[in-house]
Amino acid sequence: MFIDNVKIYIKAGDGGHGAVAFHREKYVSHGGPDGGDGGRGGNIVFRVDEGSNTLLAFRYKRKFVAMNGENGKGNKFHGASADDVVIMVPPGTLIKDAETGKIIHDMTQDNGADYICCKGGRGGWGNRHFATPTRQIPMFAKNGTKGEEKEVILELKMLADVGLIGFPSVGKSSILSMISAAKPKIADYHFTTLSPNLGVVSTGGESGFVAADIPGLIEGASEGLGLGHEFLRHVDRCRLLLHVVDISCFEGRDPVEDIKTINNELKKYSPELAERPQIIIANKCDALDEELVDIEAFEKFVDENEWEMLYVSAATGEGLENMVHLVSERLKLLPPVLVYESEFAPEDVYVNNAKETTVRRENDTFYVEGEWLYNLMGQINFDNYESLNFFQRVLQNSGVFALLEEHGCADGHTVSIYDFEFEYVK
Repeated sequence: MFIDNVKIYIKAGDGGHGAVAFHREKYVSHGGPDGGDGGRGGNIVFRVDEGSNTLLAFRYKRKFVAMNGENGKGNKFHGASADDVVIMVPPGTLIKDAETGKIIHDMTQDNGADYICCKGGRGGWGNRHFATPTRQIPMFAKNGTKGEEKEVILELKMLADVGLIGFPSVGKSSILSMISAAKPKIADYHFTTLSPNLGVVSTGGESGFVAADIPGLIEGASEGLGLGHEFLRHVDRCRLLLHVVDISCFEGRDPVEDIKTINNELKKYSPELAERPQIIIANKCDALDEELVDIEAFEKFVDENEWEMLYVSAATGEGLENMVHLVSERLKLLPPVLVYESEFAPEDVYVNNAKETTVRRENDTFYVEGEWLYNLMGQINFDNYESLNFFQRVLQNSGVFALLEEHGCADGHTVSIYDFEFEYVK
């Protein structure tokens, strides 16, 4: 079974609480505060699994929760930090926010380096941090912060340099099996291939390229007909398209109309994808009957669109060596595999949780509270201009300012957010 799109729930661990404790030993009856700090909660980390090409592992397990950090103890003993939860995904997996659909991270960035999607909560400070010359016996400590949590969509867009596209039964799988070590299912009926297949094509020495056999597209694929709608996303990263047609016209199809139909579906799905370089691969030339096929009209159509074209036969191997050589040369001139940029701004992490905000008024002071705000406050440096600007953007985008005005807050009133106070100015 091939699975390339799943929704999962992930939650990092909460930070452990700081301890309220005092030093005790023989002959010392009233030692100072020595409460230890809480441990950090476990992160949720995504890691590339080079050996997989499907999200099948998420078919039954769709909830990933990291452990909480341990609470602090006396004698300045820190609580242990929790282990990270590592989620293995195939190369080319996009991590998207389930609520907005925005791309959070492309697992091909930075050569597939580990990505921390949800950070574990910070451990709280023990009471020893709060001792001062005037407060020598602090009877309080700081709680750990909550770990981040979210629902994300994992969407697989295969990493392939070359995509073999075309109608069912034109010979895409046969070509892939001949030029690589891939062993896709091959049979003489439509939709034999039910999932994309990858093959590494060697061009001599340690060089080569990755080719993907994309299941047969048909007219209406961009609207969901056939199998193309499910697998068009796997062509997105391909730098070069090999458009395979059945030049023998054994099934009575017109290769010119087939090319027009498939390219129209690509354009509907993604105009950018339709502009990718194409090489027309006229397969089954060994069975070509020129009485059935107007070769002159076909070649004229290809020339008018300025495409390169090769006659090949997957059955006999004719032309395949030339095809591999031509593809290798063209790939040298093309940009690297597409990497998607993150669409998720840092403040979006907090904006999604803003619905949990509460506002209460006492005289001319408005108190704003919310678990997400509590976590945010621990990450703001109020002595830094850029950090304060970020804090203001989050309050604006999350609707906190609008909520304050709904409760009657106006210019000159005081706003208090967990002991941080400022004068409200619209």
